[in-house]
Amino acid sequence: MNLEHHYATNIEWAGNRGTGTSGYKDYGRETVITATGKQPIDGSADRVFHGNADRWNPEELLLAALSECHLLSYLHVAASNGVTVTGYTDAATGTMVQTADGGGHFSSVTLRPRVTISGGDAALALSLHREASTKCFIAASVNFPVLHEPEIVVVP
Repeated sequence: MNLEHHYATNIEWAGNRGTGTSGYKDYGRETVITATGKQPIDGSADRVFHGNADRWNPEELLLAALSECHLLSYLHVAASNGVTVTGYTDAATGTMVQTADGGGHFSSVTLRPRVTISGGDAALALSLHREASTKCFIAASVNFPVLHEPEIVVVP
């Protein structure tokens, strides 16, 4: 069994307005992110950094990666433990702190999964978020806390 996996993406800057980076406000932050066989993602910087608010920014993509990774890990542990999930949404939030030198870092992310199960043990379903968190590759790769505020809804 191969335990090493490799991924590849391509990014192209699409923000040259004719004079390149001749000045800080003279260029666009638009990018196009691609990978073989996938739909492109239109990216940019966050609006506060002169980006295009209509495009995904790296901070949103990181937050989405954490949220989706937890979702996929949760579905796996739920199925493995006999919990039938019929719905899952997440209203994730993150905080990035900008530093005086122009850099910055995320200080925390909070995932708020709302999981609907069709019967079963709600307490078990709730506890499985801890196991899912340990199995999430993305959460294991970041150096800030990824917090969870899950909610379980049981429908007959």
